[in-house]
Amino acid sequence: MLKINTFIFFLIAPFLALFLVSTDFAQASFRLNFPLSEVSREIKKIHKETEKFHEEIVVLENQIYKFHKLAVNQKEVFNEQEHKITELSKTSDIQKKLSDDIYEQKILNMLGPAIKAHISDKTEIKIFELSELGYRGYIAKVKLFDPSAFKVAIAKDRVGELEEVSSMAKRNGAILAINGGGFSKIKRNGEDFIKMMGYTIVDGRLVEPFKLDPGVFFVGINRQGSVVGNIPKSKRDLFELNPYQGVSFVPVLLKDGKKMEVPKSWKDTRHPRTIIGRYANDDLIMIVIDGRQNSWSIGVTLERLQNKLLELGVKDAYNLDGGGSSTFYYNGEVLNKPSDGKERPVVNSILIYP
Repeated sequence: MLKINTFIFFLIAPFLALFLVSTDFAQASFRLNFPLSEVSREIKKIHKETEKFHEEIVVLENQIYKFHKLAVNQKEVFNEQEHKITELSKTSDIQKKLSDDIYEQKILNMLGPAIKAHISDKTEIKIFELSELGYRGYIAKVKLFDPSAFKVAIAKDRVGELEEVSSMAKRNGAILAINGGGFSKIKRNGEDFIKMMGYTIVDGRLVEPFKLDPGVFFVGINRQGSVVGNIPKSKRDLFELNPYQGVSFVPVLLKDGKKMEVPKSWKDTRHPRTIIGRYANDDLIMIVIDGRQNSWSIGVTLERLQNKLLELGVKDAYNLDGGGSSTFYYNGEVLNKPSDGKERPVVNSILIYP
């Protein structure tokens, strides 16, 4: 209110000065025999105008005061609404965290106690043993806080080569690794060449030019770190996934929590398996199951594996290269028992950095 009064004082100051000057002028005119009636009329006129202006100033002052009061009220309303929104946001965050914690605990209850664990600002890894009637293996549940912690490594960093999973992991400084996509030996320019099946993507780029491979899926992560996968019918189909890293093989096992059709021959035969998939909260699941070792693990059919994945609450799952290629590496050692009695060199691997 003090500011408003000060403002009004400065506003009418010129008119006060004029009034004082006019008074002095009246006195001077009397001494000089000026007609006082004219001076008086002018002074009255100035007085009326000054009074009118003063009334307008009062009205303006009242309007400014009302506007100021309205602005203060609006600010209070805004602050109150902002406080309510903040409180609602906090409540929502708490409820989401509670929901996430409940879901996380549900997964852990299904997986059992972890035998190894690692956490950093990039990733959280928990390792579990898988022991069922007739087969054994290992499971890694992975939270990606940073998509760069997930990497597809190419054997010896050159197309057409083979390398052990543990070698690729150690060479790249990974803490966790499994074997990746399928491959075959072909002739190229008259020489043996190891060809990767389907579509291998490293850092968002196809390692080899796109060539449609009917029925073959692509699985990996996008640039936000979420698991993505499909059976591309074109290069456009593939890149609509916004792929960042990924490999290819067959078949898709689960999609949106539902079993996908797999070939009969794959349903009924027991072999070592390598699986990658995701939970509803986008946690990764990576599984390697041993096989072809009667005293240790016979292996598992894909149909039985589909049932086990559903039992574990997995939403999407993809069957990677298996058999002698199946390898589970963690923190400097191969945990599983590859069916060849030693690691089989493969064309690529999926790595998780610490």
